[in-house]
Amino acid sequence: MSFQYYLPDESNNPKSYETKNNSIIIIGANGSGKSRLGAWMEEKSSNTVHRISAQRVLNFDSFIPLKSEKQASNALLFGDENTFGNKGRRWNYKPATSVPRDFNYVLSLLVAKQNSQEHDFVEKCRKAEEDNKGKPDVPEMIKGKFCSIWDKIFPQRKVEIKDAQVIAALPDESKRYPGTEMSDGERVGLYLILQSLLIPENKTIIVDEPEIHLHSSIMNRLWTEIEKTRPDCLFIYITHDTQFATVHKQSKKIWVKEFDGNKWQYGEIQSSNLPEQLSLDILGNKKKVLFVEGTLGSYDTKLYFEIYKDYYVVPCGGCRQVINNTKAMKETEQLNNHLECYGIIDRDYRSEDEIKELKEHGIYTLQVAEVENLFLVEELLEIVNDHMQHSDKSRIDEAKKFVLDCCQKQKDDQVKNFALEKIKYKMRSAKDKNDMERTLSEYDKIEEDYKNKFKDNLEYKDILKISNKSLAKSIGKYFGLLSDGYLSLVVGLLQGDEFENIKNALSSYLPMKEEIPY
Repeated sequence: MSFQYYLPDESNNPKSYETKNNSIIIIGANGSGKSRLGAWMEEKSSNTVHRISAQRVLNFDSFIPLKSEKQASNALLFGDENTFGNKGRRWNYKPATSVPRDFNYVLSLLVAKQNSQEHDFVEKCRKAEEDNKGKPDVPEMIKGKFCSIWDKIFPQRKVEIKDAQVIAALPDESKRYPGTEMSDGERVGLYLILQSLLIPENKTIIVDEPEIHLHSSIMNRLWTEIEKTRPDCLFIYITHDTQFATVHKQSKKIWVKEFDGNKWQYGEIQSSNLPEQLSLDILGNKKKVLFVEGTLGSYDTKLYFEIYKDYYVVPCGGCRQVINNTKAMKETEQLNNHLECYGIIDRDYRSEDEIKELKEHGIYTLQVAEVENLFLVEELLEIVNDHMQHSDKSRIDEAKKFVLDCCQKQKDDQVKNFALEKIKYKMRSAKDKNDMERTLSEYDKIEEDYKNKFKDNLEYKDILKISNKSLAKSIGKYFGLLSDGYLSLVVGLLQGDEFENIKNALSSYLPMKEEIPY
C-alpha cells in the first residue's frame, strides 16, 4: 500500500510525494518552522488530514458529554458539532498557535461510536433470529481496539469507560479511581490512542511532538501499536526527539532546515557514515559542531563545553571516533553544507607529520599530551592559587615538582611509545613490503632522536606535551583540596567570574582561534 502526502514547493504550492511506509518523521531544530509546516499540510489537504497539536489540554469532565456520533465527530474534526468541512473553529482561526480543548470531544465520540457499533450488532442478531439463522460473531469494536493497545503499553493500569465515565484501576482491581486523576502520561496516552482510532478511514494523521508527557521507554511502542491498528492511515510525526526518530527505523525521515516566515528549506535525510542518532542530533541544532574525546559528564568534556560555548560539543569517547566522525560529517554533503565541523584530539604520541595530516581534515591536536593535562598548566595553577588566597607560589612549585618527578620516572617508556607511534604512522603509508621493511629498520634512529629530544632538563610546558600520566586528580592536595575537589573547583571557576581568565590561560594549549574560533 502506498500513501500520498504533500509538501510545499519553491512557490509554496502543494507538491505530491508517495511513501510505502505508513509513517514519516519530520525533524528539525527549535524555531525551524516544523509546527507551521504541519499546519500548512493540514490547511492544503483539510479533507484528508487531521492534525494533533503539540500543546494538549489533558483535562476532561468527570462525566462524558453524550452526543450523537455525527455531533461528536464534527466536534472533534471541526471544533463544532454543527459544522462540517471547516476547521477554522477547531483552531480558533489560528492554526499554527491555537490549542484545541478537545478531550471531551474524543471521549464523546468514543461512547457514541461504541453505542453505534453495539446497536448495529444487536440489529444483526435480531435479524438473524427472525431469519432463523445463527447469530453473527461479536466483532471487534472501538473499545476493544483501545483496550488492546492500552493493555500492552500501560499494563500497570486498567481503564474502563462505562456509564459515561472514565475509571482507572490497578490490575487486581484493589484500587479504583476517576480517570481525571490519572497521571499526565496516562491521560496523554488515552488521548492519543483514542484520537488515532477515531479518525475516519484513509486519513493522514499529523502528530506534533509525539513525545510530550510520554516516557522514552514506551513512546516508540505506543506509536508502533497505533500504526499497526490503523494501517489505512499515514502518520506524520513532527519532532525534535532524535531518540524517537532513530528507534522508529521504518519511517521515512525529512529534515526541516529553516523557515524564513514564508518558505521552508527541507529535504529527505541522507545516509552517512555517522550513527543515525548523531546525524539527527546534528541536523537538529544550529551550532557549529565540535567532536572531542571523553564522555558526557567527565571533567575534560565539561571544560570543552564551557570554553566552546558557541559549538554543539559531541563527546566521542576515544580519538579514533573523533577522527572518524569529523571525516564522516565533512564527507556528508547535507551535514557539511548545514554546519561547520571540527575535531579536537589529545596529542598523545603523535608525530608532527601526523598532526599536520589530521589538520588538513579539520582535526586539531592539543598542545598537551592529553586533555587532563590542561588542568595542570602553570597558568591555571596560578589562578587556583590566587583563588585559594595563598600568599606565595610555593604550592605551585610543589605541584609542578610532583608532576615533573612522576614524568621523569616514565621517560624511557614515553620515548618508546613515541617511537612506536611514529613507526605505525609511517607503516600506514608504506607502499609495499620493501617500504615496510625500510620503515622498520628506522626504529633505532627514531628512538634515539626522541631520547635526544626528551632531555633531562625539559621545561614544565614540554613535559605536559609528552606525559600521559593523568595526574590532574593528584595535585589537589597541594592546594588543600581533595582529589576531585581540584577538578570541580576549576570547572566551577570556569562557569563563573573566572571564565575569561581561565580561557586565556588555556588558549595557548588549545587549537588556535584561527583554526577553531571561540
